[in-house]
Amino acid sequence: VQLVESGGGLVQAGGSLRLSCVASGLTFSTYNIGWFRQAPGKEREFIASVSWRGFATNYADSVKGRFSISRDNAKNTVYLKMNNLKFEDSAVYYCAAGKALGVLIGDYWGQGTQVTVSS
Repeated sequence: VQLVESGGGLVQAGGSLRLSCVASGLTFSTYNIGWFRQAPGKEREFIASVSWRGFATNYADSVKGRFSISRDNAKNTVYLKMNNLKFEDSAVYYCAAGKALGVLIGDYWGQGTQVTVSS
């Protein structure tokens, strides 16, 4: 199983980025997918999740209204659109796949993509 994140980078505060997570080696359409992030010196934090068919989404309060998660099962891909980015959104962002929901997703993990927001 492999999860590969991309789309990170350096952006100014108030800007936007779209992260992608492409999965292989699993029946993608049967897995819930989550995005997490970890900043230096901090614990890993749940950001958002989407259910296996895409009908249910869940967000952390810190990103609600700014971030949007979606998936395209035909492309084995999950997206995280991040708008109105803040300095405190800077972190390594990871996607994870699992049979559990929300914060419990974590059977498989990607290697992460760095997001840096300049103030």
